[in-house]
Amino acid sequence: MIRERERNGLPGLPVLFLLLLSILATGYLFLNGAGAFDDGRPHAPLIFTAIALFVLEVILLAGHFVVPPNSARVLQLFGDYVGTAKVSGLRWANPFLTKKLISLRVRNFESSHLKVNDKEGNPIEIAAVIVWRVVETAEASFEVDNYENYVRVQSEAALRNAATSYPYDGHDDAVLSLRGNTAAVADHLQQEVQQRLQKAGVNVIEARISHLAYAPEIAAAMLQRQQAGAIIAARERIVQGAVGMVEMALDMLSHKGIVQLDEERKAAMVSNLLVVLCGERGAQPVLNTGTIHQ
Repeated sequence: MIRERERNGLPGLPVLFLLLLSILATGYLFLNGAGAFDDGRPHAPLIFTAIALFVLEVILLAGHFVVPPNSARVLQLFGDYVGTAKVSGLRWANPFLTKKLISLRVRNFESSHLKVNDKEGNPIEIAAVIVWRVVETAEASFEVDNYENYVRVQSEAALRNAATSYPYDGHDDAVLSLRGNTAAVADHLQQEVQQRLQKAGVNVIEARISHLAYAPEIAAAMLQRQQAGAIIAARERIVQGAVGMVEMALDMLSHKGIVQLDEERKAAMVSNLLVVLCGERGAQPVLNTGTIHQ
Protein backbone atom coordinates (compact mmCIF):
# COMPACT_ATOMS: atom_id res chain seq x y z
CA MET A 1 0.00 0.00 0.00
CA ILE A 2 1.35 3.42 -0.98
CA ARG A 3 1.32 5.91 1.87
CA GLU A 4 1.23 9.66 1.47
CA ARG A 5 4.52 11.59 1.72
CA GLU A 6 4.41 15.36 1.90
CA ARG A 7 6.76 17.14 -0.50
CA ASN A 8 5.89 20.75 -1.09
CA GLY A 9 8.83 21.76 -3.31
CA LEU A 10 10.29 25.26 -3.22
CA PRO A 11 8.47 28.59 -2.90
CA GLY A 12 7.53 29.63 -6.43
CA LEU A 13 8.00 33.42 -6.32
CA PRO A 14 11.72 33.47 -5.37
CA VAL A 15 12.49 30.85 -8.01
CA LEU A 16 10.50 32.81 -10.59
CA PHE A 17 12.40 36.00 -9.72
CA LEU A 18 15.76 34.24 -10.06
CA LEU A 19 14.78 32.69 -13.39
CA LEU A 20 13.67 36.06 -14.77
CA LEU A 21 17.02 37.56 -13.78
CA SER A 22 18.74 34.64 -15.42
CA ILE A 23 16.75 35.15 -18.61
CA LEU A 24 17.80 38.82 -18.67
CA ALA A 25 21.41 37.81 -18.21
CA THR A 26 21.05 35.24 -20.98
CA GLY A 27 19.64 37.90 -23.27
CA TYR A 28 22.61 40.13 -22.54
CA LEU A 29 24.92 37.20 -23.25
CA PHE A 30 23.16 36.52 -26.55
CA LEU A 31 23.41 40.15 -27.62
CA ASN A 32 27.04 40.20 -26.62
CA GLY A 33 27.68 37.07 -28.62
CA ALA A 34 25.89 38.57 -31.61
CA GLY A 35 28.35 41.47 -31.53
CA ALA A 36 26.07 44.21 -30.35
CA PHE A 37 28.49 45.54 -27.72
CA ASP A 38 31.96 45.22 -29.27
CA ASP A 39 33.32 45.13 -32.81
CA GLY A 40 30.10 43.83 -34.36
CA ARG A 41 31.44 40.38 -35.14
CA PRO A 42 29.34 37.46 -33.84
CA HIS A 43 30.81 34.98 -31.38
CA ALA A 44 29.33 31.57 -32.02
CA PRO A 45 30.23 30.01 -28.62
CA LEU A 46 28.46 32.80 -26.74
CA ILE A 47 25.42 32.54 -28.99
CA PHE A 48 25.12 28.76 -28.56
CA THR A 49 25.68 29.10 -24.80
CA ALA A 50 22.95 31.74 -24.56
CA ILE A 51 20.52 29.58 -26.56
CA ALA A 52 21.24 26.54 -24.39
CA LEU A 53 20.77 28.59 -21.22
CA PHE A 54 17.50 30.02 -22.52
CA VAL A 55 16.14 26.54 -23.31
CA LEU A 56 17.17 25.38 -19.84
CA GLU A 57 15.49 28.39 -18.23
CA VAL A 58 12.27 27.78 -20.14
CA ILE A 59 12.32 24.16 -18.96
CA LEU A 60 12.88 25.30 -15.38
CA LEU A 61 9.99 27.76 -15.67
CA ALA A 62 7.74 24.80 -16.44
CA GLY A 63 8.43 23.54 -12.92
CA HIS A 64 6.07 26.15 -11.44
CA PHE A 65 2.65 24.99 -10.34
CA VAL A 66 -0.21 26.36 -8.27
CA VAL A 67 -1.79 24.60 -5.31
CA PRO A 68 -5.30 26.01 -4.60
CA PRO A 69 -6.47 26.35 -0.98
CA ASN A 70 -7.61 23.07 0.56
CA SER A 71 -6.21 21.10 -2.37
CA ALA A 72 -3.12 19.03 -3.09
CA ARG A 73 -0.89 18.05 -5.99
CA VAL A 74 0.28 14.45 -6.35
CA LEU A 75 3.81 14.46 -7.78
CA GLN A 76 5.10 11.65 -9.99
CA LEU A 77 8.43 11.25 -11.78
CA PHE A 78 8.18 8.92 -14.78
CA GLY A 79 5.45 6.91 -13.05
CA ASP A 80 7.04 6.78 -9.58
CA TYR A 81 5.27 8.45 -6.69
CA VAL A 82 7.46 11.23 -5.29
CA GLY A 83 5.20 12.99 -2.81
CA THR A 84 2.24 15.31 -2.32
CA ALA A 85 2.34 19.11 -2.21
CA LYS A 86 -0.25 20.55 0.18
CA VAL A 87 1.06 24.06 0.85
CA SER A 88 -1.16 26.44 -1.09
CA GLY A 89 0.20 29.09 -3.42
CA LEU A 90 2.79 29.19 -6.20
CA ARG A 91 5.34 26.38 -5.79
CA TRP A 92 8.24 25.02 -7.80
CA ALA A 93 9.45 21.46 -8.24
CA ASN A 94 11.27 19.34 -10.78
CA PRO A 95 9.79 20.32 -14.17
CA PHE A 96 9.72 16.67 -15.21
CA LEU A 97 7.27 15.83 -12.43
CA THR A 98 3.63 15.31 -13.31
CA LYS A 99 1.39 17.20 -10.88
CA LYS A 100 -2.14 15.83 -10.48
CA LEU A 101 -4.60 18.08 -8.66
CA ILE A 102 -6.79 16.49 -5.96
CA SER A 103 -9.37 18.44 -3.98
CA LEU A 104 -9.30 18.08 -0.19
CA ARG A 105 -12.58 19.97 0.24
CA VAL A 106 -15.63 18.43 1.86
CA ARG A 107 -17.94 16.92 -0.75
CA ASN A 108 -21.33 15.27 -0.67
CA PHE A 109 -23.67 13.41 -2.97
CA GLU A 110 -27.09 11.82 -2.76
CA SER A 111 -27.39 8.24 -3.90
CA SER A 112 -30.05 7.14 -6.32
CA HIS A 113 -33.31 5.69 -4.99
CA LEU A 114 -32.50 2.03 -4.44
CA LYS A 115 -35.15 -0.69 -4.26
CA VAL A 116 -34.13 -3.30 -1.68
CA ASN A 117 -35.78 -5.73 0.74
CA ASP A 118 -35.69 -4.90 4.43
CA LYS A 119 -34.96 -7.46 7.14
CA GLU A 120 -38.52 -8.78 6.96
CA GLY A 121 -38.41 -9.12 3.18
CA ASN A 122 -40.60 -6.14 2.38
CA PRO A 123 -39.54 -4.20 -0.74
CA ILE A 124 -38.64 -0.61 0.11
CA GLU A 125 -37.10 2.43 -1.57
CA ILE A 126 -34.16 4.07 0.17
CA ALA A 127 -31.58 6.77 -0.57
CA ALA A 128 -28.84 8.44 1.48
CA VAL A 129 -26.66 11.55 1.55
CA ILE A 130 -22.94 10.88 2.04
CA VAL A 131 -20.57 13.66 3.18
CA TRP A 132 -16.91 12.84 2.57
CA ARG A 133 -13.44 14.19 1.84
CA VAL A 134 -10.06 12.86 0.71
CA VAL A 135 -7.48 12.58 3.51
CA GLU A 136 -4.87 10.30 1.87
CA THR A 137 -4.01 11.55 -1.61
CA ALA A 138 -1.64 8.67 -2.41
CA GLU A 139 -4.27 6.02 -1.66
CA ALA A 140 -6.95 7.96 -3.56
CA SER A 141 -4.65 8.17 -6.60
CA PHE A 142 -3.04 4.73 -6.70
CA GLU A 143 -5.14 2.25 -4.66
CA VAL A 144 -8.33 2.64 -6.71
CA ASP A 145 -8.89 3.43 -10.37
CA ASN A 146 -11.32 6.35 -9.98
CA TYR A 147 -11.86 7.33 -6.37
CA GLU A 148 -14.95 9.49 -7.03
CA ASN A 149 -16.77 6.66 -8.81
CA TYR A 150 -15.48 4.24 -6.17
CA VAL A 151 -17.02 6.36 -3.42
CA ARG A 152 -20.39 6.41 -5.16
CA VAL A 153 -20.54 2.69 -5.95
CA GLN A 154 -19.33 1.51 -2.55
CA SER A 155 -21.64 3.92 -0.72
CA GLU A 156 -24.67 2.51 -2.53
CA ALA A 157 -23.48 -1.03 -1.78
CA ALA A 158 -23.12 -0.17 1.91
CA LEU A 159 -26.60 1.41 1.87
CA ARG A 160 -28.09 -1.77 0.42
CA ASN A 161 -26.41 -3.86 3.08
CA ALA A 162 -27.51 -1.58 5.90
CA ALA A 163 -31.12 -1.51 4.65
CA THR A 164 -31.33 -5.31 4.79
CA SER A 165 -30.17 -5.31 8.43
CA TYR A 166 -33.27 -3.55 9.81
CA PRO A 167 -37.03 -3.80 9.34
CA TYR A 168 -38.77 -0.79 7.87
CA ASP A 169 -40.98 -0.33 10.91
CA GLY A 170 -40.53 -1.92 14.32
CA HIS A 171 -43.57 -3.40 16.09
CA ASP A 172 -41.60 -3.53 19.33
CA ASP A 173 -39.67 -0.68 20.96
CA ALA A 174 -36.75 -3.06 21.59
CA VAL A 175 -36.28 -3.70 17.86
CA LEU A 176 -34.32 -1.13 15.85
CA SER A 177 -36.05 -0.04 12.65
CA LEU A 178 -35.23 2.16 9.68
CA ARG A 179 -38.12 4.54 10.36
CA GLY A 180 -38.02 4.61 14.14
CA ASN A 181 -34.28 4.72 14.88
CA THR A 182 -32.80 7.05 12.28
CA ALA A 183 -29.80 8.10 14.42
CA ALA A 184 -28.68 4.54 15.13
CA VAL A 185 -29.19 3.54 11.50
CA ALA A 186 -27.18 6.59 10.35
CA ASP A 187 -24.29 5.64 12.65
CA HIS A 188 -24.33 2.09 11.33
CA LEU A 189 -24.43 3.34 7.75
CA GLN A 190 -21.50 5.71 8.35
CA GLN A 191 -19.39 2.90 9.80
CA GLU A 192 -20.33 0.61 6.93
CA VAL A 193 -19.39 3.19 4.29
CA GLN A 194 -16.16 4.16 6.09
CA GLN A 195 -15.06 0.55 6.24
CA ARG A 196 -15.48 0.18 2.49
CA LEU A 197 -13.79 3.50 1.61
CA GLN A 198 -10.83 3.21 3.98
CA LYS A 199 -8.54 1.81 1.27
CA ALA A 200 -9.32 4.77 -1.01
CA GLY A 201 -8.01 7.34 1.49
CA VAL A 202 -11.48 8.80 2.08
CA ASN A 203 -12.94 9.92 5.39
CA VAL A 204 -16.73 9.70 5.72
CA ILE A 205 -17.93 12.67 7.77
CA GLU A 206 -21.64 11.90 7.77
CA ALA A 207 -24.12 9.47 6.26
CA ARG A 208 -27.86 10.12 6.53
CA ILE A 209 -30.96 8.52 5.01
CA SER A 210 -32.64 11.09 2.78
CA HIS A 211 -35.51 9.00 1.37
CA LEU A 212 -37.37 6.05 2.86
CA ALA A 213 -40.64 4.58 1.65
CA TYR A 214 -42.31 1.30 0.87
CA ALA A 215 -42.14 0.21 -2.74
CA PRO A 216 -45.21 1.36 -4.73
CA GLU A 217 -46.51 -2.18 -5.22
CA ILE A 218 -47.02 -2.73 -1.47
CA ALA A 219 -47.39 0.84 -0.24
CA ALA A 220 -51.19 0.64 0.09
CA ALA A 221 -51.11 -2.67 1.95
CA MET A 222 -48.37 -1.47 4.29
CA LEU A 223 -50.35 1.72 5.01
CA GLN A 224 -53.32 -0.37 6.09
CA ARG A 225 -51.00 -2.47 8.22
CA GLN A 226 -49.60 0.62 9.90
CA GLN A 227 -53.09 1.98 10.52
CA ALA A 228 -54.19 -1.33 12.03
CA GLY A 229 -51.13 -1.40 14.28
CA ALA A 230 -51.80 2.14 15.41
CA ILE A 231 -55.45 1.34 16.18
CA ILE A 232 -54.47 -1.75 18.17
CA ALA A 233 -51.88 0.19 20.13
CA ALA A 234 -54.38 2.95 20.87
CA ARG A 235 -57.05 0.46 21.96
CA GLU A 236 -54.56 -1.29 24.22
CA ARG A 237 -53.70 1.97 25.97
CA ILE A 238 -57.40 2.91 26.30
CA VAL A 239 -58.22 -0.46 27.88
CA GLN A 240 -55.30 -0.18 30.28
CA GLY A 241 -56.45 3.26 31.35
CA ALA A 242 -60.07 2.18 31.68
CA VAL A 243 -59.19 -0.81 33.85
CA GLY A 244 -57.14 1.43 36.11
CA MET A 245 -59.99 3.93 36.44
CA VAL A 246 -62.50 1.17 37.26
CA GLU A 247 -60.17 -0.30 39.86
CA MET A 248 -59.67 3.14 41.42
CA ALA A 249 -63.43 3.78 41.50
CA LEU A 250 -64.18 0.47 43.25
CA ASP A 251 -61.39 1.04 45.78
CA MET A 252 -62.63 4.55 46.61
CA LEU A 253 -66.26 3.40 46.99
CA SER A 254 -65.19 0.58 49.27
CA HIS A 255 -62.72 2.68 51.29
CA LYS A 256 -65.10 5.57 51.93
CA GLY A 257 -68.07 3.29 52.56
CA ILE A 258 -70.32 5.18 50.19
CA VAL A 259 -72.11 2.05 49.00
CA GLN A 260 -71.72 -1.67 49.56
CA LEU A 261 -71.84 -3.72 46.36
CA ASP A 262 -71.99 -7.49 46.04
CA GLU A 263 -70.01 -9.30 43.38
CA GLU A 264 -72.87 -9.23 40.88
CA ARG A 265 -73.31 -5.46 41.23
CA LYS A 266 -69.56 -4.93 41.01
CA ALA A 267 -69.50 -6.92 37.77
CA ALA A 268 -72.36 -4.83 36.36
CA MET A 269 -70.62 -1.61 37.37
CA VAL A 270 -67.34 -2.73 35.83
CA SER A 271 -69.14 -3.65 32.61
CA ASN A 272 -70.94 -0.31 32.42
CA LEU A 273 -67.78 1.70 33.17
CA LEU A 274 -65.76 -0.18 30.56
CA VAL A 275 -68.44 0.43 27.95
CA VAL A 276 -68.45 4.14 28.77
CA LEU A 277 -64.67 4.52 28.87
CA CYS A 278 -63.78 2.31 25.90
CA GLY A 279 -66.62 3.15 23.56
CA GLU A 280 -65.95 5.19 20.43
CA ARG A 281 -69.08 7.30 20.87
CA GLY A 282 -70.41 9.09 23.93
CA ALA A 283 -72.61 6.98 26.18
CA GLN A 284 -76.34 7.71 26.40
CA PRO A 285 -77.23 8.07 30.10
CA VAL A 286 -80.18 6.11 31.52
CA LEU A 287 -81.56 7.37 34.85
CA ASN A 288 -82.72 4.81 37.38
CA THR A 289 -85.74 6.22 39.22
CA GLY A 290 -86.25 3.14 41.35
CA THR A 291 -84.10 1.41 43.94
CA ILE A 292 -80.64 0.14 43.34
CA HIS A 293 -81.97 -3.35 42.78
CA GLN A 294 -84.55 -2.35 40.12
